[in-house]
Amino acid sequence: MAENKAKAAAEKGKGFMKEFKEFALKGNVMDMAVGVLIGGAFSGIVTALTGDFINPLIASIGGAEIAGMIKLPWVNYEGLDAEQAAALSLNYGDFLTTVINFLIMALIIFLLMKGINKLMALGKKKEEEEAAAEPAPEPEPSKEELLLTEIRDLLKEQNKK
Repeated sequence: MAENKAKAAAEKGKGFMKEFKEFALKGNVMDMAVGVLIGGAFSGIVTALTGDFINPLIASIGGAEIAGMIKLPWVNYEGLDAEQAAALSLNYGDFLTTVINFLIMALIIFLLMKGINKLMALGKKKEEEEAAAEPAPEPEPSKEELLLTEIRDLLKEQNKK
């Protein structure tokens, strides 16, 4: 019984490896790697946009400091520099900045995917139109039709004599 379980586990492992090999060779891995690299680079751009443009705009409109923090009442902040004080506070400004970054990234990815899907649909539509424009080839006659055609031709020859 243990031998059967070992065989089943080995076959399952082989199936997993086969499935992974098919996945890796399909090109999906390269597509994902390119997506991760572009996403990482684009994340820096969005972070700069948020930090250098959006946060100052929000701070100027509301009069509140977007990089704000809530000091905890039980912590003594005397003698601490800004970095140490930030480490001992609730930094809601950092959280808001991260949420804004996420929303911008999500919007951009949504728009990119929508554009890519539209382009793919146009490509498929064009292929379908080209396929529809080509006339369908005449279907080959069945064996019965060939036999009936031969019989017809033979009968015509006999009638001529």
